[in-house]
This record gives sequence, C-alpha cells and structure tokens, in this order.
Amino acid sequence: MIGILVAVTAIAGVVGTGIGGLIGALLQKDSNRMVSLLLSFAGGVMLSVVCFDLVTEAIDTGVGVGIVIAAIAVGVAVIFLLNHWIDKRTNPEVPHIDENHPKTADDLNELIHSDHFEQHYAKKDNKFAMFVAGVVMACAIALHNVPEGMTIGASYASNGGAMGSAAIVLAVLIGLHNIPEGMAVSVPLISGGMTKWKAVLMTAFSGVPTILGALLGFWLGDIGAMGLALSLGFASGAMLYVVFGEILPQAILMYHSKLPAFSAIIGMLVGILIIYV
Repeated sequence: MIGILVAVTAIAGVVGTGIGGLIGALLQKDSNRMVSLLLSFAGGVMLSVVCFDLVTEAIDTGVGVGIVIAAIAVGVAVIFLLNHWIDKRTNPEVPHIDENHPKTADDLNELIHSDHFEQHYAKKDNKFAMFVAGVVMACAIALHNVPEGMTIGASYASNGGAMGSAAIVLAVLIGLHNIPEGMAVSVPLISGGMTKWKAVLMTAFSGVPTILGALLGFWLGDIGAMGLALSLGFASGAMLYVVFGEILPQAILMYHSKLPAFSAIIGMLVGILIIYV
C-alpha cells in the first residue's frame, strides 16, 4: 500500500523534476511562453482539486468547519513564513536583488533559489558554502514539493489507502508542474559551469521532498478523522499559497499576456471535469 504511494509520488517528484532538468541540459534554454502556460494551467487544475475535492473532503470528516479553516490558515502561514525567511537570508547574496527589486520573485530561478546556488558555483566557493547553497535551494523547492506531496498522501489516505482519481490527477499535475522547475534548476547550474549529468542528478534529487510530503500526508490522514482533516486542510492551505502567491504571479511575470489567465481558467474547468465526471 505504501509502496504504491511512494512509487507514484517518486514519479511525480523525482522523475518529473529530473525530466525538466534533462530538457534544460539538452536545450540549455527555456521557453517563457511554454513554461508560463504550463504553470498557469497546472495552477488552475490544482486550485479546482483543492477547493472542490480536498477541502470538501476535510469538511466531510465532521470535525467542524472552523478546524478546517484553521488548518488551511496554518498551511498558508507556515509556507509564507518559511519562504520569507529563506528570501531574507539569501537575497543579499544575489547582486541584482537590491532595494529597487520587486518584493516578489520576478524570475523562476529566484523562486526556487537556483540563482543563489549559481552565484556560489560561479565564484568557485569552498565546498561548505556550496553545500549550504545546495541545502537552501533544496529547502526552497521543498516548500513547493512537501505540500504537493501531502495533497497526494492525504488524498490517498482519504480513499482508504487506494490510489483514487484525485490522487492520480494530483500526481500527474505535480509531475507536469515540476518539469519547468527542473528546467529552471539545471539551466543556471550548467551555465555556472557544472557538468550536465551532475546538474541533472542534482535537479532530480531536488524532487525527493515530494515523497516525504506524501508520507507525512498519508500518516496524518491515517490516524483518524481529525488527522485527515488537519492533513487535508494544511496541505490545501499550503497549495493555495503556492498557487496564488507563486505559480500564477510567476506565470504572468514570465509571459506578459492574458493567455496565462485563460490557461488558468481552462485548468480550473478541466479540474472540475476530472472531479465530477
């Protein structure tokens, strides 16, 4: 039972990110338009799954709407605070991020802090500095991947330990969403001088937190109605922050057009179809 969850989540997290890293290594460039539309579409579907499936399942546990709302709020707050802390500690190390820089990331590399790692690699800093920069990048990506994995794990638990349609859809979406993230990790690493195979391996490894999130979500969801409600609520809140605070703004910043908005709306409609048809 756990093996299926781990395998599916590994494909979504590690393989999805690794494919993105491989594409980035082969092309050494990315298409802002393609990445933007892919991100916004995935964000729209995730929004539908969170609002029309995960949150409703959390409420249906019967623990009370107030507890579910509180769990969602905690999920939003935790991811925001962790993201803010990482930004505050690492932004001063990147030359172009100064007092004139927008208060939010204006590049996908900034969002996952691969630009921070690139600075250390380009300067040929000592191994400890490189290790710390790698940990920071892994933590930044984990802020996305852990709650994404939790949604799969919690959905898996709510379906009685079976890989239901919602969990499968989430896994596919997370895998697609991780492809542009993987591209954003590998391209600057290779540009900074890292070998292609090493950059791809490091990129794939950055998807491991998705598995940890899935196990955490399943464990919480398997300990009773309260645990399931808290797991679903926390994961939903974290995902809402990632979608509204990062994925959709980043999609629009990467491609200045109305198309990302339409792509997100189409994603929401597709999500509704998946859930109710």
